[in-house]
Amino acid sequence: MTRRVVYGLGVWATVACTAMTIASIIMPRWLSYNYHDKLQYSYGLHRRCSSVKGTCDIFPRFKDCVGDKWSFCSMWRTIGFLMSFAVVLQLCTLVTFAVVLLGGVQARSSGWKIICPLLLLSGVVQCIVMSIVAFLFDHDDRFFEGWYLDNSWILCTISWGLLVLTSASILGTALYLPGEGGYELIPNSQYSGHEVEEEE
Repeated sequence: MTRRVVYGLGVWATVACTAMTIASIIMPRWLSYNYHDKLQYSYGLHRRCSSVKGTCDIFPRFKDCVGDKWSFCSMWRTIGFLMSFAVVLQLCTLVTFAVVLLGGVQARSSGWKIICPLLLLSGVVQCIVMSIVAFLFDHDDRFFEGWYLDNSWILCTISWGLLVLTSASILGTALYLPGEGGYELIPNSQYSGHEVEEEE
């Protein structure tokens, strides 16, 4: 049976993962380009920034998709959608944690059946995002020497790894920890037998 402290640790881990996921979406630092150790360009999910111009533009735009070898624009937009979906899943997980923690022993004894799949699904979604970005980095011609996977990609990687680890930990405690102490229901037969003895 999963105990309150385990769920509490799971909440903090999920909050940390949600913060990292949101930060990776906001920061335009998924792929960056350095020249002579100076940051020149960086790609975010929705913006492309240039330290040369000192501005950030909407990305990807139509002209960025011309001669698109790997359907880069479609894949990049898919990445943005999946990351937003991951945030929704993580927020749903936090709400589920709250319901389970406030629901008493019975809710804690079965709440893991909902929480673990949500955590795992969110982790898998972000793992897919990480893999797509890494694939584009390795195979798309626009990324050459000097480009590298930046902070947003790293945050995404840490987030999905922690989500999967949290899901596995909660599942393990649910299966192997002994049950919580609490009140047990007394069978009705004990009452009826006692009443019969008193009548006699």
